[in-house]
Amino acid sequence: MSTALSLRSVSKTYSTGGQSFKALDHVDLDIEEGRLVVILGPSGAGKSTLLNLIGGMDTPSEGTITAGGTDISRYTENQLADYRAEHIGFIFQFYNILPTLTVLENVNLVADLSKNAIDGMQALEAVGLADHLNKFPNQLSGGEQQRVSIARAIAKNPSLLLCDEPTGALDSATGVTILKILKEQAQMGKTVIIVTHNSLFADIADVVIRLKNGKIKSVTKGQSLFLCD
Repeated sequence: MSTALSLRSVSKTYSTGGQSFKALDHVDLDIEEGRLVVILGPSGAGKSTLLNLIGGMDTPSEGTITAGGTDISRYTENQLADYRAEHIGFIFQFYNILPTLTVLENVNLVADLSKNAIDGMQALEAVGLADHLNKFPNQLSGGEQQRVSIARAIAKNPSLLLCDEPTGALDSATGVTILKILKEQAQMGKTVIIVTHNSLFADIADVVIRLKNGKIKSVTKGQSLFLCD
């Protein structure tokens, strides 16, 4: 199986008020294509920083990030914008869908961003919302709105789906539905990365990465635990 992402000695340091804070500290990581990866850790562990670096929303202070065989860690802002548009689908805890557009119109917005976009109706069928395409967001439940945001991400036809606490605003039953959809996307060949503090996500993951204080503490693959220094 091909490697979707490779991080080598990646660190991220932020400076504020004359003080420096290392959010990530020399992270080494390889993620294979078509895997559902869960990144676990407490608040402040570096989870969101890692997701932002992988998604091209930030650049590392040190180290290299290779995505699809290309080093993105020294990309310009324009190159990062193209990378995000063509290769990344983002799914957040809060749905970020436009209230004045219908479900289908919200999903089809990405057609202007990605050259590889698929038909919005196809994406809505994948998340079980084919019967809701003409509804507006205020006519949907929270779980249905989150499925719209997932459909929009899928419609970009990205190689990577990056999810930041995608079920955090949902009840447990609806959250299970969302996780099943994300698992199906991984089974179809997408690489899905979920950042969360909820250890229950580990049950559905192909790989579980545990972060603490900006360092990888362990990587679990199946039933085998690989401890990190």
